[in-house]
Order: sequence, then structure tokens, then C-alpha cells
Amino acid sequence: MLMTTRLPIVGIVCDRKRVGDHAFHMVGEKYIDAVREGSGALPLLIPVLSPPLDAEAILAGVDGLLFTGSTSNVAPHRYGGEPPRRHTLLDEARDATSLPLMRAAEAAGVPFLCICRGFQELNVAFGGTLHQHLHEVNGFADHRTGNQKDSVEEQYGPAHAVRIVPNGMFAGMAPGLAGTTVQVNSLHGQGVDRLAARLRVEAEAPDGAIEAVSMEDANAFLFGVQWHPEWRHAENPVSTAIFTAFGQALRLRAEKQKLDPEIGPTPSDLARN
Repeated sequence: MLMTTRLPIVGIVCDRKRVGDHAFHMVGEKYIDAVREGSGALPLLIPVLSPPLDAEAILAGVDGLLFTGSTSNVAPHRYGGEPPRRHTLLDEARDATSLPLMRAAEAAGVPFLCICRGFQELNVAFGGTLHQHLHEVNGFADHRTGNQKDSVEEQYGPAHAVRIVPNGMFAGMAPGLAGTTVQVNSLHGQGVDRLAARLRVEAEAPDGAIEAVSMEDANAFLFGVQWHPEWRHAENPVSTAIFTAFGQALRLRAEKQKLDPEIGPTPSDLARN
């Protein structure tokens, strides 16, 4: 096993929210805990400032990235969608940081994991589109299980099955996953419409909704899921497998940087974006 002299560092992109008269940059504790305990890494929060922090500067200081779920949606103009309905919660500051950062991270070979909103950001960042109201699209079920009256345990409880495709990245994360179905939670109103050309499907719901993706030609670990594996991650073997695989990629990246400190994004890498 590769050993490092320090914990690998994971940058977690924040949400920008107003509390009273002030803007705050926030990340749910469950994501922070999953990075620390599930992947064995040091979590650091990345604020979503205006103008955004420089992607090259961020990538120079981390071994990986996590893009979390959120109550906000990706702004539809980012993928050519119709204007959002009234009262739809957006986070343009996060969009402005996350989307170019994903492209820069992939070009530079920095591992990253995407969850829920992050999964949708991933698709948009590489040219895909979203259904803004998946449950209104013919053939799809309502994936918005749970509501504010339910307990947190009920909201994050198993909601539906997903089938893991054989011979993919997901199937290789743990013995016996290939071709199996596993139960996942489901708290999303949006979903993938047109999948970005470079992404490949790793898991689907029974209604055909895409639930997990990877990038076959990615320069490093790149994986996204629509559900929330961070919730009680240590109690779920599939969630454990995801965060363990992410951790292994982080340690590999950290070890490479230790051996060659010059590893990192170059101007030619970033020019791809």
C-alpha cells in the first residue's frame, strides 16, 4: 500500500446562502464527515466567491475535490434550458466556481466525486442537459421522496433500486457489484436529460433515470451519483465502497505529488477548458 507523510486534502465546494443580512459559505457536516472518515482525507472548504477563486490555485492545494448535494439547482441558462419557475432556488456563485473547476480538475488529473447537485453539475460542465422537473416527464417516477414533515431518517431511507452496469467503474469498486441492484435514497427533483458525450452510465433506476456516471477517458478518478451515499456512509457497504475508492485515488494522487511536486495543472491543461 502506498504511504504518505500527510493526509490527502479534499476541497469541498461550498453553497452560498444568506443568513440574515450576511452571505455564508456552507457545507453540510455529513459530507465533511464522509470525506474524513469514509475516505481518510482532510476536508477543506472552498468558498464560492465573486469573482471565483482561480481554478489553478485551488488545484495546486488539493489532492481531490468533492461536489456535494444542495437545496439549490444549477441555473438553466448554464445548459440552454428554459427559465426556472418562480421560487426555484439557484446558486449562481456555486455554478461559477464548480463548472469550470470540474473541467480544470479533469484536465489536470485531480480525482473528484460528485453527489446529487454535484452529479448534475458534472453533466452540465461537460455539455449535458437536465430535466428541471423529472417527475413531470413521461415515463419517469417521482424521485422527490421525503418531505419536511418526515424525519431525517425517513427522508434518507431507501427509496428505489438502481442497477449497476457490468464492466464499469462502479462495478469494480467492490466484489459482486457488477450487474446487481442496490437500494438507494432519493431526494432529487431534477435529473439527466441529455447525457454529456464523455460520460458513461454506471447505474440506472428502474424508470431509466441515470443514477451514476463515470468518464471512461478521465485523467483520474471521476465518479458521480444522483443519490446521497454520504448519509450514514459507514452503515452501507455500497457507500463505503464509493468513499473507499475515492480515498484510494486521493492517496495515489498525494503520493505522486510527493514524488514529483511539479505535478499539477499546467497552462496547456487549463487551455482545454
